[in-house]
Amino acid sequence: MDPECSKISIQRQCELIGLNRSSWYYQASPALESPENLNLMRLIDEQYTRTPFYGSRKIAAWLNEQGFPVNRKRIQRLMRLMGIQAVGPKPGTSLRNKEHKVYPYLLNGVDIVRPNQVWSTDITYCPMPQGFMYLVAIIDWYSRYVVSWELSNTLDADFCIHALDRALERGEPDIFNTDQGCQFTSNDFLAPLQEREIRISMDGKGRALDNIFVERLWRSVKHEWLYTHEFKTVPELYTGLDEYFEFYNTERLHQSLSYKTPQAIHFA
Repeated sequence: MDPECSKISIQRQCELIGLNRSSWYYQASPALESPENLNLMRLIDEQYTRTPFYGSRKIAAWLNEQGFPVNRKRIQRLMRLMGIQAVGPKPGTSLRNKEHKVYPYLLNGVDIVRPNQVWSTDITYCPMPQGFMYLVAIIDWYSRYVVSWELSNTLDADFCIHALDRALERGEPDIFNTDQGCQFTSNDFLAPLQEREIRISMDGKGRALDNIFVERLWRSVKHEWLYTHEFKTVPELYTGLDEYFEFYNTERLHQSLSYKTPQAIHFA
């Protein structure tokens, strides 16, 4: 992206790389969090990625052992802001609107035998030096191929809908699995699936590991990329994630795929 380019507008440059124009102007959010809290949030994210079964009590105890004197109430607030909690219902990213319909979980005992049989999606937190962003991705369960992804500085449904629209331009699954977060139970998100008669599956309440393949994707993204790079601006983060997902799909070998890439399996 080159804001000084006189021949191609920012809007057109964003279209060419699949980035919402508003994302280009985003400042990592929220600006009101102190540098100390942003550092704590990064540490929380790293520890949570290693030990997703840790709740706020254990995270607070771990931080105190690392030399950061914090109380549980403060950690609860930060984890809520980040949209994470010990494996189970996740406040923030997974708060359900009680007026929205919740669909049953359809994948118990289902053999996943081919691409585009099941897609699933989830949201995670991306730490940055002066704030953070939220990342949503849609993954194929059989091939582990990342069909689409999107960034946002808020947890509204728009960026999830945009990711879904992009994914459906590339194919359609038989079943689409989500958690019960309000982004995924909203009528605007579900409508494109219903119009295509795609079966909708939702994780059981308290069962974050029903979406295990996306959880594994988040660990890979964070340990292999986000924690080893420093992205100071949202365009830098977007470009970095674009590079990583290209690598993940086309070059990264998966033991579970007999040391083949997601792309090789997905388009075989």
